Amino acid sequence: MTELQKEALIEKVKRRERLSQEEGEALYDLDLYTLGDLADAIRKEKYGTKSYFNINRHLNPTNVCADVCKFCAYSATRKNPNPYTMSHEEMLEIATNAVKNGAKEIHIVSAHNPDAGLEWYMGSFKKIKEAHPQLHVKAMTAAEVDFLHREYGLSYDEVLDLMIESGVDSMPGGGAEIFDEEVREYLCKGKVTSDQWLQIHQKWHERGRESNATMLFGHVETRAHRIDHMIRLRDLQDKTGGFNAFIPLVYQRENNYLKGCNFPTGQEILKTYAISRIMLDNIPHIKAYWVTASINLALIAQEFGADDLDGTIEKESIQSAAGAKSAKGMQLEEFISMIKNTGFTPVERDSLYKELKVYE
Repeated sequence: MTELQKEALIEKVKRRERLSQEEGEALYDLDLYTLGDLADAIRKEKYGTKSYFNINRHLNPTNVCADVCKFCAYSATRKNPNPYTMSHEEMLEIATNAVKNGAKEIHIVSAHNPDAGLEWYMGSFKKIKEAHPQLHVKAMTAAEVDFLHREYGLSYDEVLDLMIESGVDSMPGGGAEIFDEEVREYLCKGKVTSDQWLQIHQKWHERGRESNATMLFGHVETRAHRIDHMIRLRDLQDKTGGFNAFIPLVYQRENNYLKGCNFPTGQEILKTYAISRIMLDNIPHIKAYWVTASINLALIAQEFGADDLDGTIEKESIQSAAGAKSAKGMQLEEFISMIKNTGFTPVERDSLYKELKVYE
């Protein structure tokens, strides 16, 4: 890209004009600080110095999985030698303790367990919601919805309606991985397809419910694949407006079967955050999920377009199985202090981004 072309692209971003696939790819040719400035300007327009987080508890109730994904270190059918499936009582106890610790959200993501039964999934949400009606239940990725559809012969509509009846408030964004069909075939053959993932979220949004969207990057995908992924999400958001946040997930490389990866540098990760903010003009929030990015890089990402750091988490099993330093979550006071020390204003939010407390 010539200097004139770079200048034209920069001016287009400054005018807040929507970028094409080719222009999105060209953003990676800009230097890191130029990209950071462009993304930071958009972030400041929207949120000033506010950085959002919530007090949440991640709950991963089973690691027994019918699907086989090369990047997964969590599933007991791959390299994890310790299969487990929690009872409803165990899950409820965890939720109750989380509420006592101040959690406003419980984030429930499981493996695709063919032995647990439909009632095991739905019953857990119901029991938690009945015991703690004020607790926001974020549960069931589109991949889990697709698994239940395949396993029990239910339509997507039927699964989604069961979720709502059982107390699920919003959907997490997991299972998106990379939408490019060839890459997806290599990464997670047999799992929910790209079109199915998008269809499930569209149906959820059409029910008046909200969700997040993720992108797993830093493995075998190209920059072009990342931009394609963002544009597919942007197109759906134009239709539904139901995505709250986009979450670029940095691939964790330990204890799995994925080979030949081009693990990204810190600069590449920050560029991807910045480009996400620039490309996704209609998705409100960009989340630097500290679990996969590391807390240090997530804090820096605040200056590259990210306005959300997720939350305290308390305990996390899926990413930590692949090497992330997230098994025991983050203490609230430490989290707030780190955000303040970077010059940003910590804002506790609920699961749908209503501001609950500003820490000046």
